[in-house]
Amino acid sequence: MIEDKNPQRTSIAQLGEFGLIDHLTRNFDVTQESTLKSIGDDAAVLDFAAKKAVISTDLLIEGVHFDLAYMPLKHLGYKAVVVNLSDICAMNAKPTQITVSVAVSNRFPLEALEELFEGITHAAKEYKVDVIGGDTTSSQKGLIISITAIGEADADEIVYRNGAKQTDLLVVTGDIGAAYMGLQVLEREKQVFQVNPNSQPDLDPYTYLVERQLKPEARTDVRTLLHALEIKPTSMIDISDGLSSEIIHLCKQSKVGCNLYEDKLPLDPQFISTCEEFNIDSTTVAINGGEDYELLFTIDINDFDKIKGNPNFSIIGHMADESEGVHLVTRANTKIALKARGWDALSE
Repeated sequence: MIEDKNPQRTSIAQLGEFGLIDHLTRNFDVTQESTLKSIGDDAAVLDFAAKKAVISTDLLIEGVHFDLAYMPLKHLGYKAVVVNLSDICAMNAKPTQITVSVAVSNRFPLEALEELFEGITHAAKEYKVDVIGGDTTSSQKGLIISITAIGEADADEIVYRNGAKQTDLLVVTGDIGAAYMGLQVLEREKQVFQVNPNSQPDLDPYTYLVERQLKPEARTDVRTLLHALEIKPTSMIDISDGLSSEIIHLCKQSKVGCNLYEDKLPLDPQFISTCEEFNIDSTTVAINGGEDYELLFTIDINDFDKIKGNPNFSIIGHMADESEGVHLVTRANTKIALKARGWDALSE
C-alpha cells in the first residue's frame, strides 16, 4: 500500500464538540424495535417490554489495550464494539444497542476519528445493534474508547457464571490461542520496522492469526445454535483474558472443580506452526493467551449426545467436586494445577 505523505488533516477544534458528534454519528441507523429514542436528546429511551435488559461496559486505552503502530483505526473501532458484544453473548442474550464514548488528544485529526467511527459503524451494521449515545472529550495523552453494550433476553434464557454442576461438561466454541500469536507476529514485525523502517512485513503466512487479533468476532450465533440443539448452558463466560483464567472464574463462582484435557484443546494448524516457529509451547499459549472472544460454557452431561460431533463446539473437559481443584490433564495423563496466567490489566 502506498502511503499518502500529505494526508488531509482537519482539526477537530474547527467543528467543536457538538459539531463533531453530529459529524461522526451521521451514519448510524436505528434498526431495533426496542430503541424508542437514540442519539439527539439528553438520554436514549429503550423499551424491552417483557424481556430483561443485559448491560456491560468496557474501556480501551491506547498503550494498554492497543498499539496504533499496527492497529488500524478502522479495525480498532470494529474491535472495540465486538469485545463488548461478546460480554452480552456470554450471558446468552441478544445484543441490541451500544453507547460510544471517546477521549482524544489533539494529535488526532478529524480524518482519524472518521476512520475509527467507520469501523464502529461497520460493526454496528454487521451485528445489527443501534448506537444510541455516548460522549466525546479531550485526552492529555492518547486515545481512550469506552463502549457500553446493551442486550435483551427472556428471564429463563440468561446464563450466569455460577450455575455449573460437578458432572457438567466443559465446552468451548471455535479455536483458541490464535489471537495471542497474532499479537506476537505483529509485535515482532513492529520491532523489525523500528530497526529498518524500509522493511515491509510479510504477513501472508499469518493471515488467520493477525485477523483474530485485529478483527475478532463476537459469537452472536451461539445462542441460536444452542437453542436449535435444545441446550441451555448451566454457566457461561467469554474468553477475553485467557482460557485458564475463565475456567477458574467459572469454578470459583459455581463452587466446583474442573479437569481440562490437553488433547481436547481446539487449535488451528496455522497457530500450531507459528508456535513452533516462535519456539513457544502451543498448550501454554492456548490456555493463557486471551482475546479469543470465543464462548466457554458448561452443559448438563445428559446433553452430550446433542452436542457431540458438532463442528461448532469442542468438549474440552468436565467439572468436578470443588475439593478436587482445577487441573490440566496432560497428554501423558499427568495432572497440573491450573493458574490464572491470562491478561491482567492491573498487573505490573
